[in-house]
Amino acid sequence: MTMTMRLAVIGTGRMGGAMVGRLRRAGFEVTVYNRSRDKAEAVAAGAGATVAATAREAAASADVVLVSLADDSAVSAAYGGGDGIAAGLRPGSVVLETSTIAPETVAVLHTLVDKQAATLLDTPVSGSVSFVEEGRLTVLAGGSREALEQVRPVLDTLAERVFHVGAGGTGAAMKLAVNSVVHGLNQALSEALVLAERAGIPRESAYEVFAASAVAAPFVRYKRDAYLHPDETPVAFTLELVAKDLDLILDLAERVGASMHQARLNRRLVHTAAEGGFGGRDLSAMAEFLRSGGPEVPEPC
Repeated sequence: MTMTMRLAVIGTGRMGGAMVGRLRRAGFEVTVYNRSRDKAEAVAAGAGATVAATAREAAASADVVLVSLADDSAVSAAYGGGDGIAAGLRPGSVVLETSTIAPETVAVLHTLVDKQAATLLDTPVSGSVSFVEEGRLTVLAGGSREALEQVRPVLDTLAERVFHVGAGGTGAAMKLAVNSVVHGLNQALSEALVLAERAGIPRESAYEVFAASAVAAPFVRYKRDAYLHPDETPVAFTLELVAKDLDLILDLAERVGASMHQARLNRRLVHTAAEGGFGGRDLSAMAEFLRSGGPEVPEPC
């Protein structure tokens, strides 16, 4: 079935590229833009999408613009300026901002998008590339319910569940709360795995127990290969991005007055690992950092 809704995807990294493939297989017409054009061309060639020269050109071609970028600065740069997303938006179009960014950044984007008589939804997603490919993401949506229903065909192609969590910015805040749990699990699992190994239990055996026990969250199951075979598994989410997330989480916590003691310790540990040369590794490499006997991190006061 061919979908009549025209899409633009801004950002063709791991997640954005996988989204392009999934949407094209569902029959959507997709135009892509990436700051590094060669990445956009590679994704477009594999999926049968069109490449735009600028974010403005991509947005101008679309009823729905899906944005998937690494951080707040990349997102802000993509929306602004004469060649940015906002400049190309058509009245009545909807922007799906799936990046993990601060709620304050979402508020700024709303101003830019509203000026074009378009609608912004902050719709960050929970799940890995494999979840994208299988249409099993979880979407955390903030903004207009009416606009959310308008873009349901797109979201239902990518996601198993879509939660409307409130007004604009609440999707971004909910994603930070979810990632606080994910990064806490990553740290706990890394420490527990190394503890079992040091106690003489084979890594594979220890992981099998974790995956079969009361702690067996989906994260534990789908990250199995990354923990057991770290040198043979593609990077899915770097420790540098974990550090970025934890900075955003703690900024939000300070703003709303939430106590986040574990997150503060996790941030110190992740920044220490990143500074120790593990920043470009997958987040599961925290176990490798611990095995290496990395620098001691001061205990919290």
